[in-house]
Amino acid sequence: MDSKEIDIAFNEAVDRINDHTEPFPADFLLRLYAYYKKATNNYERPSSRTPIINAFKTNALFQIQGITEDEAKQTYIDLVNNYFLYRK
Repeated sequence: MDSKEIDIAFNEAVDRINDHTEPFPADFLLRLYAYYKKATNNYERPSSRTPIINAFKTNALFQIQGITEDEAKQTYIDLVNNYFLYRK
């Protein structure tokens, strides 16, 4: 996929997540959070009122610091596709 195709697929994956009404597992949400932030080049500090949640978010971001924006988008797309494919 080229960058334009990745952008389209990424936006579709984001829409799928935003349209889903059932709760997601916490570990899945942390991965989505980290890859979304990296994919959108958003490096604002986590803004939860709970310090432990901020620590988990910061750790998730730290773990993916070595990848590119396109790699983050592709991983986000793969996570979303796999979640909806394999969920029960």
